Amino acid sequence: MRRSAHFITTILTAGTLTASGLTLAQDRADWPDSLSVGTASQGGTYFIYGSGVAKLIQEELSLPASTEVTGGPIQNLALVDAGRLDLGLTSTGPAQQSLDGKNPLMPGSNLDNLRALFPMYQSAFQIAVLQDSDIESLQDLDGETMGVGPKSGTTATYLPQILAEIGINIDPRFGGAGDQAGQLQDGIISSLGLAAGVPVAAFTQIEAQNDITPLGFSDEEVDQLTTTFPALSPMVIDEGVYASQQEDIKTVSMWNFVVANKNMPDELAYEITRTVLERNDSMIETHRAAVESLAENMVHNAILPVHPGAQRYYQEMGIDLPTIGSEE
Repeated sequence: MRRSAHFITTILTAGTLTASGLTLAQDRADWPDSLSVGTASQGGTYFIYGSGVAKLIQEELSLPASTEVTGGPIQNLALVDAGRLDLGLTSTGPAQQSLDGKNPLMPGSNLDNLRALFPMYQSAFQIAVLQDSDIESLQDLDGETMGVGPKSGTTATYLPQILAEIGINIDPRFGGAGDQAGQLQDGIISSLGLAAGVPVAAFTQIEAQNDITPLGFSDEEVDQLTTTFPALSPMVIDEGVYASQQEDIKTVSMWNFVVANKNMPDELAYEITRTVLERNDSMIETHRAAVESLAENMVHNAILPVHPGAQRYYQEMGIDLPTIGSEE
């Protein structure tokens, strides 16, 4: 009798495991055989962060994932929209351009297949001058030279527009951030502006030899800028982030998000979102900027529709997100 009972229990357990396996297989039936993650150039934050995402997907979901070197957000958005990349990293500015039909790679085409999965981190617009400079405020920068990084970069594209909105017209100079840090020290340019995670390496590079004065916006200017440019969010750089910084600096930032095509299976979008956000410790080990890769920061997305699979995860976490465009 005991043997029969044991036999029946074994059969039931095996049946349960088989049913569970079948359910899992059915959930993954429409998943791709592998995933591609569009980042940017090697060595940059996007490439490092994207590599961490791919690693987690491969380890936690047993789905092969590769990191693709690309031209950055503009190209990532075009390729994800076309279904040639599974995931892409972007900031809110290029995302807004792409939705408005102003993506330089696909001019006139509204890239409406894009769906947001989860938040990455903020790229803060940071401006600094040498402390012994005569420049004491943003208004003093009117007509002055400013290093704004590479010509096609986020800073060069948006910072002159941001400053012009509040009546400050700069003479932008283009180049690598490291090179322009040296130009500021040598007096070739009057200021240096960069959109990047905090702290930005170029500023700490300067501080190894010179004190700097980070310049910030007023509350009124932040309100004006975030109203005029929906892609911007208010941000505060805490006192002491830079060695020569004596007070909190108010500025604006662009959030970065990971996006997918709207046709990505809901269950896959859910699992990717859940995995990356719940393994935040692993992402921080990959890059410190991931300290902001938290579910609650998805509320900073005011531009991209959220993928239904990702939306399900936020609902489970009790995070109420506004409806943005079509979420189908």
